[in-house]
Amino acid sequence: MPITVIVADDQDMVRDGIATLLDAAEDISVLAQAADGHEAVALTREHRPDVVVMDVRMPTMSGLTATREIVEGTDGEGPRVLMLTTFDLDEYVYEALGAGASGFLLKDAPVEDLRSAVRVVSEGEALLAPSVTRRLIADIARSRREKVHARPESVEALTPREADVLRYIARGLSNGEIAEELFLAEQTVKTHVGRILTKLTLRDRTQAVVFAYENGLV
Repeated sequence: MPITVIVADDQDMVRDGIATLLDAAEDISVLAQAADGHEAVALTREHRPDVVVMDVRMPTMSGLTATREIVEGTDGEGPRVLMLTTFDLDEYVYEALGAGASGFLLKDAPVEDLRSAVRVVSEGEALLAPSVTRRLIADIARSRREKVHARPESVEALTPREADVLRYIARGLSNGEIAEELFLAEQTVKTHVGRILTKLTLRDRTQAVVFAYENGLV
């Protein structure tokens, strides 16, 4: 079955262009388009797509607020949100990741990168624009970390191996790559990832990346 998608952007030409490019892929089907955050939330609840491709800045309701409403109460089983932005350093993007977005991509990314991003996010993996992600998360998390004097108890609940896996997740490694680094079976790594998300009450790998940076694990 194709990956179902809703595209949300306040600019008609941009929105239509993104929808057309995605719909042209055999494994992706665009169900609807939204011109603002309110419409994105309503259409998502109506159609229950696999992925919502969401612009960060929109009138009436921003992509950030819409993302929070879409992922709230889904327990990680609801639609995934892929944020699109024209800004390479935008705190709204960072906030969106913390709110539950599964990743972000710059609007000037190549077409195939956009399609690949939708595929990755639909599978529950983190997708963060490689050109800016580490700088974005590290810079903002560092400034916030300076205000925190102690790690939350949940960090201390991680085993040394789980902490190692979390550090590699924050570096952007896949389960297979982590398995090679730690000389473990990939299924074992997958088990560790599940336990990490449960212990830290995180929705997905993207939130794990944000958490790791905020709490000084990387």
